Amino acid sequence: MSARQILIVEDERPIREMIAFALKRAGYGVQEAADCRSARLMLADQRPDLLLVDWMLPDMSGLELTRLIKRDRDTRELPVIMLTARAGEADKVAGLEGGADDYVTKPFSPRELLARIQAVLRRTSTGTTDETISIGGLDLDKASHRVSTGERTVALGPTEYRMLEFFMTHPDRVYTREQLLDRVWGGNVYVEERTIDVHIRRLRKALEEFGHDRLVQTVRGAGYRFSAREE
Repeated sequence: MSARQILIVEDERPIREMIAFALKRAGYGVQEAADCRSARLMLADQRPDLLLVDWMLPDMSGLELTRLIKRDRDTRELPVIMLTARAGEADKVAGLEGGADDYVTKPFSPRELLARIQAVLRRTSTGTTDETISIGGLDLDKASHRVSTGERTVALGPTEYRMLEFFMTHPDRVYTREQLLDRVWGGNVYVEERTIDVHIRRLRKALEEFGHDRLVQTVRGAGYRFSAREE
């Protein structure tokens, strides 16, 4: 199997080289871009397995680049980890709502970054089962990672797909935010509980166009459940 390819979008050369060195030592293939324009040209030519995107870039913010990536049909399933010195809760929420799959604040250690990368790649990797699940008019094909309703395809980011897959394989049961973090992200990964609310909103927004947002239900004081039954 060829090495996983990671595109680093970072304008500060010492940071970019430090990250590239750590990734290469861990066995990853590395591409480097110093600005958003270069990154977009690279994406048009070759598709990496994951992007590391700095928030502050010279020609466009990393947040806007992430939004463009997630709006493009050809790249929207690419996992993105944002790198930034912005540590405030509002900034983290903005990054996640903008499409980032994880958010790492500077300064960070190469060991932490590698752990985050491995976790994101694990939860966004394609499974091998050919099982198809159907609930309330929504169909999820686990082999192709395709979600559809009738003849229409529902566009989801990798984290929203993973969350929906968990919900559809565990319907009609209420899960707390802590349980969802453990089941969807994995117990060995630190993610704030607020992250769950961000991805729930994004999942509902994707399903709303097809009239299926009602399937993702909030249970006040308890958590969330996925059910075709009325609340």
